[in-house]
Amino acid sequence: MDSLRIPAVNRRRFLGLTAGAGGALLASAACGAGGGGSTSASGADKSLTVVCEGGGKIELQPIVDKFKQDTGATVNLVELPYEGLFNRLSSELASGRPSFDVCAIDAVWIPLLAPKLAALDALFTPEVRADLFPALVKEPQVSGKFIGMPVWTNSEILLYRTDLFGDAKEKAAFQKRYGYPLAPPTNWQQFTDVAQFFTRPGQKLYGTDVKGGVETEWLAHVLQAGSPGVVLDDSGAVIIDNAQHLAALTFYADLNNKHKVAPAGAAQTDWNAAQNLFNQGQTAMTRFWAHAYRQIPKDAKVAGKVGTAPMIGGTAGVAGIPGPWYLSAPAGGAKNELATQFIKAAYDNNALSLDTSLGLAARKSAYQQDADKPGFESFGPLLTTLNAGATRARPANPHWQQIVDKALVPMLQKALTPGADYAALLKSARTQIEGIIK
Repeated sequence: MDSLRIPAVNRRRFLGLTAGAGGALLASAACGAGGGGSTSASGADKSLTVVCEGGGKIELQPIVDKFKQDTGATVNLVELPYEGLFNRLSSELASGRPSFDVCAIDAVWIPLLAPKLAALDALFTPEVRADLFPALVKEPQVSGKFIGMPVWTNSEILLYRTDLFGDAKEKAAFQKRYGYPLAPPTNWQQFTDVAQFFTRPGQKLYGTDVKGGVETEWLAHVLQAGSPGVVLDDSGAVIIDNAQHLAALTFYADLNNKHKVAPAGAAQTDWNAAQNLFNQGQTAMTRFWAHAYRQIPKDAKVAGKVGTAPMIGGTAGVAGIPGPWYLSAPAGGAKNELATQFIKAAYDNNALSLDTSLGLAARKSAYQQDADKPGFESFGPLLTTLNAGATRARPANPHWQQIVDKALVPMLQKALTPGADYAALLKSARTQIEGIIK
């Protein structure tokens, strides 16, 4: 993810954990910031160059400090903007002359970069696999080898306003209207009920947001509906028009079109807009990335009034789309032994990243150690969501970002129009996607 100050960011990615390579995936752009690369180093040189983006630098710094203390090795963290990082990785790996020894990789880059990355199979012991979320064990396996060690991950959970949910008058009114107690919703029907209950346009309050500017949230609902995958199945076949995708789109778009529980402009709402709406007190609930709980500004209207719960569930139960990053090394790098040692140290000391301002990790045990501490209330719901049986990674397809940009987001935006034909939109998207991947 991006800088932790969270400036305005585009819909492709929110703090780097949610989207893909962006732009022209096969571009061979200039390399950007330089580093003391592996090709010029001798075997005795105990220094590494690690390229990453903003969130990665913050997450990795305490690990770098510990690695230097333990080994005496120097690690130079080279920070690049998101698309600049992808362009540097793709161009230098393709040339066979990378100027880095370790690289941080967004999950959706794996299908494109994997052929040029070193195998890390020796690091994935049974104990390591058991301490990683299932999707994070499956996703970095390409052609029978592990090419990346997860260094942090994220998922959407439910954030809600405790001042509203805990109010005695609101509780009584909800009970009278719906016949069951007001509580953080666990399924689609409850979420719809609660969102309708708290929608009060005259008070500038809405039940929730609907994000037409990003695809990830709708895809989480697709998994909650029990689909064997999102958009594509494991064989690569297009399944975007199956019954589960239609059920999820109906639930998602109807929140805006039928129930009118979201503020105006849903088709353009992205992560940044949704976060601002919630922090300003204009929505009672938001489905949002778990890290945001600890980053609510102290002067926000909702500061100190936010609760957390797992992502809601459908017929298949709770499900989310993980947002991981991985550490990898270039195949044939001159310093791969030291690079692998650093990647192992990043796993071993993964919990150190929880003390950073981004505060994310990849290991179950890292999240578990802080889940009961005050201020870390998002960790329990995050663990539940990432461990859920229906949670799955996005498809390992080199055309994924093109699918997102040209088919998924435009389809979602068209769906957020009263009277939209959801089934027809999905069928049209299927045709588009088949043309992209053929």
